[in-house]
Amino acid sequence: MIKIYHNNRCSKSRNGLEILEKSGKDFEIIKYLDDVPSAKELKGIINLLEIKPIDLVRKNEAIWKENFKNKDLTDADIIAAMLKYPKLIERPIIINGNKAVIGRPPELISSIL
Repeated sequence: MIKIYHNNRCSKSRNGLEILEKSGKDFEIIKYLDDVPSAKELKGIINLLEIKPIDLVRKNEAIWKENFKNKDLTDADIIAAMLKYPKLIERPIIINGNKAVIGRPPELISSIL
């Protein structure tokens, strides 16, 4: 089952959702601001994306700039920050089996459908 970690207030996330809807494939919408992933789930997503935790952070968010920017943070610290402030998690994230992408630009989503 395809999953999209979605924030309806984000245009890129809405574009990603539209791509999935047009694909005709079944998928699950996870509204990650309401249903925050567990630490284990977030680590799994990061592994599927084959990135470092810092690469999943929305660094232009005020929360990041005010609390974390220019600090010496471990991967565990960064994951903890995303769990405490899920708004920091980049979006949309699409997972299809053992493949995942951040839908920026949204066209990347097609590469794993």
